[in-house]
Order: sequence, then C-alpha cells, then structure tokens
Amino acid sequence: MELKDKRILVTGGAGFIGSHLVDKLVGQGNEIVVVDNLASGKSEFLAHIKEKIEMVNVDLLKPNTLLPILEGCDLVVHLAANPQVKIGEGETRLHIDQNIMLTYNVLEAMREKSVKDIAFASTSTVYGEPDQVPTPENYGPLIPLSLYAASKLACEGLISAYCFTFGMHSMMYRFANVIGPRSTHGVIFDFVNKLRANPHTLEILGREPGTKKSYIHISDCIDGIVHAYENSEEMVGIYNIGSDDFVDVKTIADVVCAEMNLKDVKYSWTGGVDDGRGWKGDVRTMLLDIKRLKDLGWKPKYGSEEAVRLTARVLVKG
Repeated sequence: MELKDKRILVTGGAGFIGSHLVDKLVGQGNEIVVVDNLASGKSEFLAHIKEKIEMVNVDLLKPNTLLPILEGCDLVVHLAANPQVKIGEGETRLHIDQNIMLTYNVLEAMREKSVKDIAFASTSTVYGEPDQVPTPENYGPLIPLSLYAASKLACEGLISAYCFTFGMHSMMYRFANVIGPRSTHGVIFDFVNKLRANPHTLEILGREPGTKKSYIHISDCIDGIVHAYENSEEMVGIYNIGSDDFVDVKTIADVVCAEMNLKDVKYSWTGGVDDGRGWKGDVRTMLLDIKRLKDLGWKPKYGSEEAVRLTARVLVKG
C-alpha cells in the first residue's frame, strides 16, 4: 500500500524515530494523528509541523483510550514503548506494562474499530546472542537476553496472532541501533555528555574494545520503514533494518573525541559484566542480514562509522 493520502495514527510520534517518520509521512501527503504522552517524546520535535498534524496526549495503558482516535484511520504505526534496555534489571514490570500491555491495548482498539494495518518497531535484540552473523530474519531459536528484548518479541507474537485471527496485516521492523539528530539516549549521546563534563577522562562500560554492533542513520531507517511497507505484500512481514557493517565501542569513542576536537582523552573501562558486556542483557556482537529488504530495492546510504560520525557532529553542535 502506498503511503500517500492516508489517515495514519502514529503512537510515540513525538519520539526520536517517531518524529522523523512523521516528517516523512506528512511530506508524502498523509493526514497524521500523533499519540504521545511525552514521557520520552518531545513536542519540540514536531513544532515545525504542528499545524499539519493532530497531536493527542493520552495514556495508552488505559483500555479503550484509542477507540475514538482511531476513527477513519487506515494504518497504525506503533512506536510507543519504553526504550531503556538497562532499566529492566531494576524495574522488571516496566517493559511488561509499557511494551506488552500497551501493544495489546492498541491491537484491541484496532480490532474493535476494524483498522486492519499495523507497522511495529521491534529490535535486533530479539535474536539474543546469535551464532549466525550477519543474522537473517528466519534465524532461530530467538533467545532474548534482556526484559526489553523479551517484551518486543512478545509484542511480535501478539501482532502475528491478531493478524491470523482477525485478518489484519502487519509489518514488523527489527532495528539495528538507530542514531541521528534528536537522539535522546544511547552510547553517542552519553559520550558527548560525559566529555562535556570531563574532557580529559571518558568512562566506558565494558571491556576494551567493547561490544561490536551495527548502527543505522535515522534517515536510512525511515526510508527502510516506508520502503518495506510500500513494497511487501506479506500478511506478516518481518524485516531487519540496519547497515552492512558494525563498529566497536572504542571506535565510537574515538569518533566522538575527534568531533569534539579532544586529544589525549583517557578511556576508563569499567570491565563490564558477563565476560565484558556493558550491562546485564547487553549483546556483544550484532550485525543484521538486510538482504530481504535489499531485495525489495532498498539499501542504506551510510555505514555504521559514518552514521556515528554524522550523529556525533549533530549532537556536539547541540
């Protein structure tokens, strides 16, 4: 289905990925309803197009909240979730409520209103620690290492079941680490803030050279989301969205220091947990096989290191 002249509801539309996607969808001539409680999203991300969208601040954990808002919608893009992977170790209920139960409420509202199409933001972490790298979409078994990853995998299961039970259509995206303008968390964001506070020493979680992962620039991610949706005809489509390469944490630190014009910064490694991981549930190596999406005619413009450099440059400028 071409994403043009549609009424689209975007949950989490004021967040990092959401606001960039809303920009794209508005630019393609769609009518956009953004649902966001602004717990992690920011209204300023959408200030430049506020006259072109409908903004609704509601609590999606309350059943039936979406029913009146879904009227006339052709598609739900479900991005609302708690993205903090590390927090699950201390607050075990958080990802259950804000990811799984919230997704259930969205699906139930869609079922009652007969809205048949959903696009969902999943994550590469559903693969756990795969022994096949790059990792394709049909890899298994999926053994998540964090509560965040488990909650996203549970959401995928719910969405798939609703599609086959109630005749719905879904597109699920397993993202690599998405970075770029409007980032509000993550390793680059953290490094920039730490180095502003102390330009001489940088604390780095884990053991040198750190984990090795794929990073994708937000512009490539948004293009991938739209391209997959418009060009796949599967009832339940699952697509990896990432870059063709990966970088380790030390390289990211080097890039951030270079972009901040800092020399001779001392790296203070914490040693990490579980054989050098940055935190409980961290994945040591992640590189997605993106052949399925490439076969539909999409490819990323930027590699991991270039995406890191562009992101650091924007965040340093503030």
